[in-house]
Amino acid sequence: MQPHKYDVVIVGSGIAGAVMAKTLTRAGKQVLMLEAGLGAGLAFDQDTAFTTYQQYLTQFYANPVKVPNSPYPDLPNAPSIDVVEESRQTPYDTGYLVQLGPQAFASDCLRGAGGTTLHWLGNVPRMLPRDFQLKTLYGQGVDWPISYAELMPYYDMAEFEIGVAGDVAHQVGPDMGQSNYGAGYVFPMKSIPASYQDKIWFKHTDGLEVTVDQLRYKLTCIGMPQGRNSVPNPEYRYAGVEWDATSRRLVRAPGRHYTVVGATWNPHQGNRCEGNASCMPICPVQAKYNALKTLNQAPPDKLTVIPQAVASTVDIDPSTGRVRGIHYKLYQSPGSPDHTCAVATGAIYVLAANAIENAKILLASGAANSSDQVGRNLMDHLVMLTWGLTPEKVYPYRGPGCTSYVPTFRDGAFRSEFSAWISPIDNWGWSWPTGAPGTDVSQAIGQGMFGAALRTHINETVTRQALFHFECEQPPDPDNRVTIDPRYKDNLGNYRPVIQYDVSDYVRKAFEAARDASDQIFAANGIADHTQYTPSDTNHVWYRGRGYTWYGAGHIAGTHRMGASAADSVVDRVQRSWDHDNLFVVGCGSMPTVGTSNPTLTMTAMAFMSAEAILQQLPD
Repeated sequence: MQPHKYDVVIVGSGIAGAVMAKTLTRAGKQVLMLEAGLGAGLAFDQDTAFTTYQQYLTQFYANPVKVPNSPYPDLPNAPSIDVVEESRQTPYDTGYLVQLGPQAFASDCLRGAGGTTLHWLGNVPRMLPRDFQLKTLYGQGVDWPISYAELMPYYDMAEFEIGVAGDVAHQVGPDMGQSNYGAGYVFPMKSIPASYQDKIWFKHTDGLEVTVDQLRYKLTCIGMPQGRNSVPNPEYRYAGVEWDATSRRLVRAPGRHYTVVGATWNPHQGNRCEGNASCMPICPVQAKYNALKTLNQAPPDKLTVIPQAVASTVDIDPSTGRVRGIHYKLYQSPGSPDHTCAVATGAIYVLAANAIENAKILLASGAANSSDQVGRNLMDHLVMLTWGLTPEKVYPYRGPGCTSYVPTFRDGAFRSEFSAWISPIDNWGWSWPTGAPGTDVSQAIGQGMFGAALRTHINETVTRQALFHFECEQPPDPDNRVTIDPRYKDNLGNYRPVIQYDVSDYVRKAFEAARDASDQIFAANGIADHTQYTPSDTNHVWYRGRGYTWYGAGHIAGTHRMGASAADSVVDRVQRSWDHDNLFVVGCGSMPTVGTSNPTLTMTAMAFMSAEAILQQLPD
């Protein structure tokens, strides 16, 4: 048999695909990558990359709706999930997702070069050791087939790749501490400073005791690890990740200091966070990490990228059960359905799209689903917001969206009764729940305020806006799922995802508990509560006679979970399909549970683990 031209075919250029492509090509393997969106930023010269990114910025500034995908082009041939379009009462099928309900799945993602890291927030806390044993310890969800200790060295690699800024000594709280990182471990870069607003919150929140579900908890406020550039830490001693052919393992290569990766178009920009306050969806100088920074470090003679190539199905050899190709549709014009069909072939195949797209491709192919778990267990972090006015000016809208958080409820015995949550202290005023500050101006004008009166009003209100948020863990539920239906197709004739989704009482009770905690925190800080939840809100739920409005966090997970057995999971501990030994399905979709941390760092660590497994599987 003739050898394949490519050792590995990867679908998707987000962070999971980019990390795998860089790791595999630097180990000498030939990689073909299929990207459904436009190729902007992929192996372009600096002038072109600069022009493209400036177009993104211009579109963001001009767009009156400041949502995650607002800077980026809408592609009919590779549609992204649009949080504005999806925020409607179910059932409906007018967006990209076909929402059957009873609740609308309220998170989005970006299909394009760099994936959703182009619009992510950049928070990168690790999962906790006990997050990996949710079933054993608390009787909820499932356990992971790997432990925190097994993933720990790959977390180190992920923090190098992203370039995490933070202070390990500050990472204290339930099931947290220096031991979670190893003796002497430091982040590549020093902490992003806490905002002025954070420091005001700290005065009456750090050390505060609150009563939740009849138990007392002492709150702490700690720094949030960040995926954005600060000052390199001189104590960091690694220069990258390398494949060691002797041990057949990935190892961290020693170095003298951490080298900052700035903007893709200009090595003199983006080397430090400048506090532009628009980290999500777009950092104007690219100080925030995005996957293009990783992808553009892959050896160009080893990596071939085909943009505007939409993977449609996985071709399975019925006699062997092995994958023999990825069918894709190549379109020339983003607005035209005209396309050509092709098949990408290699020795090993990797689906590295988002959790919904991966599931859709597998379902369309009848692949990897002997367990009947493909598409099931769709998860997110469900966000409940509370907001109010502080007694003094705290000056929000400055710096990254979150520089500090309360970790107290990330873990505890209560997880047997209701969801854990993480509580970021947001630096963006009321922008998320009310559309501030633009809505503040329009409402004031509507009340007849102009000139000096308007300026005084805005100065006295916007500067005192405080936002607290609770990202609640959603446990896996097989009825929360992605399916496909031949009645629903996109512009190229590919399936649109059909979503069934609901919020369990386990999460609803967490909303109740979190709101009780918020009331006590606001009272201690003298914050006048302006929180409003109304039944007309799209994602409104009731629990014990009280209503709550929740939002999606953009943390799409589940749908092809890893496990210890082919009977109840889609992939094994290294994200290799149980059914097809040359197919890896990677990303947040493989996560059995989501814990309380933003999932990007964990997904990146898992990608390194899978890249190592592929290198071990391929011949030298």
